[in-house]
Amino acid sequence: MTDWKRICPLTDIPVLGSRVVKSEKHGDIAIFRTSDDEVFAVHDKCPHKGGPLSQGIVHGKIVTCPLHSWKIELDTGNAVAPDVGCSKSFAARVEGGEVFLSV
Repeated sequence: MTDWKRICPLTDIPVLGSRVVKSEKHGDIAIFRTSDDEVFAVHDKCPHKGGPLSQGIVHGKIVTCPLHSWKIELDTGNAVAPDVGCSKSFAARVEGGEVFLSV
């Protein structure tokens, strides 16, 4: 069973930006908005050295970690080769202009 939680209006997340949601169970989750208004959610911690992905640069469906420039795929949380690692991804969606997150 999927438990969807309303997070905020889509307009509260800047285009090519993010918003951090606190979760007792999962820690900080970064919700990203692409230039096409798609939303993706990943654990706000780079698999390399734990950098805050929410402070990274979004390009396409990838975020570049601000610490050491690792690139993380927003839809899977996987690091882009040649780097190896993964940040947990979470289901996110936009419905009626509102962002929902499944944890």
